[in-house]
Amino acid sequence: MTTPTRTAPATSAPSQADLGLLLLRLATGVIFVMHGYQKFFLNTVAGTAQFFAGIGVPLPGVAAPLIAGIELIGGLLLILGLFPRVVGALLAVNMLVAILLVHVSGGFFNPNGVEFPLLLLAASATLALTGAGRYRLGKSA
Repeated sequence: MTTPTRTAPATSAPSQADLGLLLLRLATGVIFVMHGYQKFFLNTVAGTAQFFAGIGVPLPGVAAPLIAGIELIGGLLLILGLFPRVVGALLAVNMLVAILLVHVSGGFFNPNGVEFPLLLLAASATLALTGAGRYRLGKSA
C-alpha cells in the first residue's frame, strides 16, 4: 500500500518568509543606496578614493567609483528585487572587505566597529542565498 503525497499548489499564497525578504531587501537596499550616494555626491569619488588610499585599498582610483556604483546601483536593484543573488554576493564581499580593512580595528561596537557592517554582510549574504522572495520585479528570485 502506498501513501499519497501532497504537493503545494502552483500558485501558493505569499508566505511570511516572502514578507520578511521584502523587508530585508528594502532596508538593506536603502542603506546601500544612501552609502553609494554618499560616496558619489557628498564625499565625492575623489574624496572616497583618497580615503581608500589612506587605508591601503589597492587601486583606490578604480575601487572608489566601483564600490560607490555597486552600493548605489546594487541597493536600487535590491529594492526592486532584481538580481538579488548576484547583487547580494557583491555587497557581501564589499562588506567583508570593509570589515577587514576598516572596521575590525575599531572593535565590535559602533561607530567604528564591526557591528553594523557585519549586519549588512549577513543581510547581503542572506539575499544572495535566498533570492528576492515573491515581492519583486522580474521573474527570477
